[in-house]
Amino acid sequence: MGSVTVDQLSFKKRLSMIEQFAIKDFLFKWVGEPTEGIDDFLPLEYTEDVFAKMEAKPGPGLVMNNDEHFRYATITESNQIVIAVLDSNKELIHRIISLDKLNN
Repeated sequence: MGSVTVDQLSFKKRLSMIEQFAIKDFLFKWVGEPTEGIDDFLPLEYTEDVFAKMEAKPGPGLVMNNDEHFRYATITESNQIVIAVLDSNKELIHRIISLDKLNN
């Protein structure tokens, strides 16, 4: 899971319902298929600010790699799933996630 700069990505302005569900399904599998379901484990809401994304609702949220806080997931114009996390310095980092990495 490599980091990329936001200027290297072109995000979709709108996500269809199918794309929104695809992101939720992907995240459900990515976090290990929690028994309580993704909506309880990681509540998300669809927003369209500068670009469309499935954003974490305020609250404790998902912590990854001991110090990164999940902020949102979205899809690029080339249909890549991207997650954004805040690192320990409160800097926003974008990572392209692939199903190949999920299954290994």
